[in-house]
Amino acid sequence: MRKILVAEDEQNIREFVVINLKRAGYEAVEAANGEEALRLYERANGDFDVAILDIMMPGEYDGLEVCKRLRKQSSSIGIILLTAKTQEMDKVTGLMMGADDYVTKPFSPSELVARVDAVYRRVALAAGRREGGARDELTSGEFTLNLRNRSFLKGKRPIELTQVEFQIMEYFFSHPGVALARGDILKHVWGAGYTGEEKIVDVNIRRLRMKVEEEPSNPRHIVTVWGLGYRWDE
Repeated sequence: MRKILVAEDEQNIREFVVINLKRAGYEAVEAANGEEALRLYERANGDFDVAILDIMMPGEYDGLEVCKRLRKQSSSIGIILLTAKTQEMDKVTGLMMGADDYVTKPFSPSELVARVDAVYRRVALAAGRREGGARDELTSGEFTLNLRNRSFLKGKRPIELTQVEFQIMEYFFSHPGVALARGDILKHVWGAGYTGEEKIVDVNIRRLRMKVEEEPSNPRHIVTVWGLGYRWDE
């Protein structure tokens, strides 16, 4: 399908994004504001692979609010935020709300398409595994990661994960007790060609701790390895 929802209020930027996505083989659906983006999403019954959202859109719903609402409706859609260099806290807020990545303006066509390709690959991989994956489950202590239906259980309690969070947990479960460098996590989850910052790993770890740990501020399972990265302990 390769279908992308593009929500950007500045027409010249929106057209720039849409043109380059179409050149890369994607179907792009345009929205000039957050309200229109949500209407298009609902009208299509959520039939989008990736949503690209400008953070600073006018109206009732800015990009962060749209991100939150889309993530509440779907854990599988890929979400990329378009941000300005001055919107540092908004980037972190967006990632905490469930965005998969962000692109800072101004950006080149090649950077945009590379980021969309990376997120789309994760979405497509997840869909393929749901249809007929190889291994069914990975377990660690009381936790179960089902690779076929993309579910995550703590005991019998389901925990909702985004695509990025799921891939991080899969990487942890495949390397229990091993100290994993931020750069290795970044390469495994976001791809070797990813040009963003390593702090995107830290934000996703913070979000995972809030879902997995009894005391996120004193984690027992996702442990910080100072100067390197993180380790999963049962």
